[in-house]
Amino acid sequence: MAKFWESCIFKKFFAKVETMSEKNNLYLVPTPIGNLEDITLRALRILKEVDCILAEDTRTASVLLKHYQIQKPLESYHNFNEHQIKDKLVKRMQKGEVFALVSDAGTPAISDPGFLLVRVCLENNLKIECLPGATAFVPALVKSGLPTDKFVFEGFLPHKKGRKTRLEILKEESRTVVFYESPYRLLKTLEQLMEHCGANRRCSVSRELTKLYEETFNGTLQEAFQYFSKKGVKGEIVLILEGKDEKNTESEEE
Repeated sequence: MAKFWESCIFKKFFAKVETMSEKNNLYLVPTPIGNLEDITLRALRILKEVDCILAEDTRTASVLLKHYQIQKPLESYHNFNEHQIKDKLVKRMQKGEVFALVSDAGTPAISDPGFLLVRVCLENNLKIECLPGATAFVPALVKSGLPTDKFVFEGFLPHKKGRKTRLEILKEESRTVVFYESPYRLLKTLEQLMEHCGANRRCSVSRELTKLYEETFNGTLQEAFQYFSKKGVKGEIVLILEGKDEKNTESEEE
């Protein structure tokens, strides 16, 4: 009898979720950051049910959709056109179209396009739902060995203007700091972090997460710089930096 009632409650809960989901205008759907199996059953269902999928790169999205035999119209939505098309998309949603937004990898709007569309949808009282799913910084942070109870996500550092000012602020940050970085700028970033935070500040560098050549290096900033100087750097990077504490008081000169 207990199992019967558990089954009824389970079905009732998920029936409620399904009913609620029908009222949404936009779904933010996380996609795998590498391994194509890292996508939820719910995400696959939503991608099959929406009227149109907005993709940061339609070629990248096509690979995922083809793998799961999903045939839906694809339209481009990226950093270079989002200002021009967001209002048109809102009008289409107001007429009843339902969209899913996907980035090339991970959760949309986390250092990827999506923020502007979410904001304009909210301004127009359209309903949005963000599905849980893959995000690169979470596995990198968890396996870094650095404190995870408090952390700050910085995304990509400024390339030029404001970069030094940002580093000056972050060297005093007591929480673990999470960065995204390009393989072409990793060594420069490690070198600058050594200048501001000291060579012995601990860090973790994860690259190619969930892919064939996934790798994580844990050590000091100096050790990471030496390691990747010799090895070379390939793939997308998540850099985790230890926060400053009483033991972490090295000056810039050191």
